[in-house]
Amino acid sequence: MADTALSLLRRINAWLAILVGIGLLGCAAFVLADILLRQVGASFGGTDEISGYVMAIATSWGMAYTMLELGHVRIDLLRSRLASRGRVMMDLLAQAVLAICVTVIAWQCWPVLANSLANGSTANTPLETPLAWVQGPWFAGWAWFAAMAWATLVAAAVMTLQGRLGAAEAAIGAFGEQEAQP
Repeated sequence: MADTALSLLRRINAWLAILVGIGLLGCAAFVLADILLRQVGASFGGTDEISGYVMAIATSWGMAYTMLELGHVRIDLLRSRLASRGRVMMDLLAQAVLAICVTVIAWQCWPVLANSLANGSTANTPLETPLAWVQGPWFAGWAWFAAMAWATLVAAAVMTLQGRLGAAEAAIGAFGEQEAQP
């Protein structure tokens, strides 16, 4: 069951990563077009602002994908010296801390969005972008990351309780430069 859940989460996050990548490519094309227009004395204007918004949204959504693909940086000096059970316990601790931290971040993102919605806030820029348009997807990305962190923690804990330490380590472990992923 835990393997099926993680497999489903990976597939969903792979599709989300593709959508985020398309958004980044669209933003890059927009910036490139603006640069080309500047060569003839014209400009869309606001490309720096829009690219910053796209980067914030892409980052918040990309975090869950990176976590499930074991791409986040971890210092594993102690972990690498432990036996399998000790490594899995360190991995569970690290995943729990990550889930708690990301939940706090998502929790703190909500008031930012709620205030923008309540006040009809716009950016203090020439574009006067409605901030909720940006903060909504940004908040949703952090909330998704928090949900993925907790789901991954639960799946790895279930694997550990079933005695499937290798599977748990493959789901949430840290792998050194020289060490290949299982």
